[in-house]
Amino acid sequence: MDRAELSITVHRSGDEVVLRLAGEIDMLTAAQLSTVVNEALADAPPRIVLDLGGVTFCDSQGLGTLVVLSRKASHAQSLLILTNVGDFLLRVLDITGLRSALMIRNNQATG
Repeated sequence: MDRAELSITVHRSGDEVVLRLAGEIDMLTAAQLSTVVNEALADAPPRIVLDLGGVTFCDSQGLGTLVVLSRKASHAQSLLILTNVGDFLLRVLDITGLRSALMIRNNQATG
């Protein structure tokens, strides 16, 4: 089995930081995601947007990490927003009851 990989590209525009994720969010990559989000939070942007359009897999560790990061952002008076969330991930969020714990903006265009 191949080692899971997650690539994260950071785009800063105005009052938000957009992190484009591609690959898998799991026990091997969740710490990497946390590190990048924590670095973005250090600049105290009003919004951090996680573009999950390229995410192919997310396990329980990944889900937990998303919830923890959302709470961290909230404590830092920032919003963590998930966008381009795939159907598989929406289904998992519904099944686990976590959908209501996360802010999801599912539009394809910005604005």
